Amino acid sequence: MSALVSTLYTELPIDLINKLKKVKLLVCDVDGVFSDGRIYLGNDGEELKAFHTRDGYGVKALVNAGISVAVITGRRSAIVENRMKALNVAHIIQGEEHKSAALESLMKELDLSAAEVAAVGDDMPDTGMFQKVDVKIAVKDAHPQVSQQANWITTLPGGFGAVREIADTLLQVHNKLDGIHGASI
Repeated sequence: MSALVSTLYTELPIDLINKLKKVKLLVCDVDGVFSDGRIYLGNDGEELKAFHTRDGYGVKALVNAGISVAVITGRRSAIVENRMKALNVAHIIQGEEHKSAALESLMKELDLSAAEVAAVGDDMPDTGMFQKVDVKIAVKDAHPQVSQQANWITTLPGGFGAVREIADTLLQVHNKLDGIHGASI
């Protein structure tokens, strides 16, 4: 059994910690990761999503620490575009049903290896990204088949701080957690 290392949220195996130390890009799904997966639709067709401000702060902290963040989502939404731009997410890929191909293209563009990328998902369309990376993260309330493929399951569910948990852990293993500051958004 692998030795465990304490993080702010839980204990993780040392081999996973060593993988996290190599991560230069965090790639996330949106619905079910940044949000709780629910989509609110109004009578006039208006779509609403809820995002957790702590997740936003974590993303901003990662970007400020030099760890890039990307989102790859199967849906298109102005809400997502606006939210991710506000967080300084450099790579916003929407309307992509083949997430593995989109991730592969992004990794090639950024000249990153599987060891330098972590992918976060909650449902079956996200597992294609898992095939391309060494760090596969499922949020606590992910579909069971996604959780089975992950090498890390967060202690918090999607939309309720899971992204912040990942961000804090990445900052901690990169020895940059104590240097984060700024406003929540």
